[in-house]
Amino acid sequence: MHITVHQSIYIHFLKVGSVSNSSVLQIGSAGSIQAQSDLYNTGEYTEPAMSAEPESGAETPLVPLSPP
Repeated sequence: MHITVHQSIYIHFLKVGSVSNSSVLQIGSAGSIQAQSDLYNTGEYTEPAMSAEPESGAETPLVPLSPP
């Protein structure tokens, strides 16, 4: 069985508030979606950020992040 889809999309205005590392913006239908990751240093940082430390008294996450 073959299905043929003809589609026309007219976009007059598109505003994207933010895009995170795992975001997918799709308009219309696609046979496949290819992953793409771009990293931009918009703050002109010259060295890596400090390692994150857990806050004192922080609660355990509801969903474990690693196996026990």
